[in-house]
Amino acid sequence: MYTFLKSIPRGQLLSTQLPSFFAAFLIAEFFYKFKSFALECIGFLVTWYVLDAVLTKVLGAMARTETSDTQGSR
Repeated sequence: MYTFLKSIPRGQLLSTQLPSFFAAFLIAEFFYKFKSFALECIGFLVTWYVLDAVLTKVLGAMARTETSDTQGSR
């Protein structure tokens, strides 16, 4: 975890990882009732992974669209 947090720039950590972490945490807290800490932890990590992947794809697509719009208007 330490290596993970140190390898990501602070801006990216705050803009993508933190929102997806909190969303996954809330989803796991309210909806995952497996009666097993290990299963709920795995569910949380999988949810975090999926939300982060979706957020990264959406932000990447928005950045590409913004870049192409800017280049197209020149």
